[in-house]
Amino acid sequence: MAALKDIKRKITAVQKTRQITRAMNMVAASRFKAAQTRMENFRPYAAKFMEVLNSLALRVDSESHPLLAVREPKRIRVISMTSDRGLCGGFNNNLIKATERFIREKTREGREVELIPIGRKGRDFFRKKAKIINARPDVFGKFDMSLAVLISGDVIPPFVNEEYDELYLLYNEFVNVAVQRPTVARLFPLPAIGRKEKGEPENLLDSIYEPSAQALLEKLLPMYVHVLIYRALVDTSAGENGARMAAMDNATRNCEDLIQNLTLKYNKVRQSAITAELMDIVGGTEALAKG
Repeated sequence: MAALKDIKRKITAVQKTRQITRAMNMVAASRFKAAQTRMENFRPYAAKFMEVLNSLALRVDSESHPLLAVREPKRIRVISMTSDRGLCGGFNNNLIKATERFIREKTREGREVELIPIGRKGRDFFRKKAKIINARPDVFGKFDMSLAVLISGDVIPPFVNEEYDELYLLYNEFVNVAVQRPTVARLFPLPAIGRKEKGEPENLLDSIYEPSAQALLEKLLPMYVHVLIYRALVDTSAGENGARMAAMDNATRNCEDLIQNLTLKYNKVRQSAITAELMDIVGGTEALAKG
């Protein structure tokens, strides 16, 4: 009977765990839908922004802007975006491993690397393993473009003041619920926006700019950084909730399989106990009959 009680206790515990995983799956599904909608709504804006920026850059000497300055990359900073919470499969682990590889590679090249972790999981992991500056944990619960502006404020002035030479962004690009691809993008110096490949036809829109194209470009280049960072933020948010939804769905199915196996085991043990009791009764009856 002690074995039956232990199995029954395990079944009850797994059933409670299943309730938790189901609830977390439902919450993640709700948040994922909102994050996916925000991501899908922002991508057309980002594409149109790049179209306008390229059109401007083709009309002016964009290389004169300080965000396009190319220097020998002795000092590098890396923005690494992870989630604030766990229970989302390999979402954080894959990004952390990619960040570790990137830091090792740059360190072997003789670069000085500083890390800017966005999200609690990355901050906690690299706390004693890398030089951390401007960490921003607990930001993915609720955020908007103002967060991208704050992060940009942490990285633009130091680059202009030549405190470091290159800036990279590492984040999980959202592909679908099951796939979030670790991605490395160079932010500073900014790519040669507006530069055409040899033989590429001219495709300038006949537009009149007020103020001048050069003045607009100087305003839009920092906004370009905001757009890149915000896109990484919305991809990270959608990827985190998608990964958590998939992980909790798998956990729920595992709980159901475990409950089924434990129930089968419980029934077998109970049947064995009943059979043993019947054998004792039959044996006792036969003994009395012979006596």
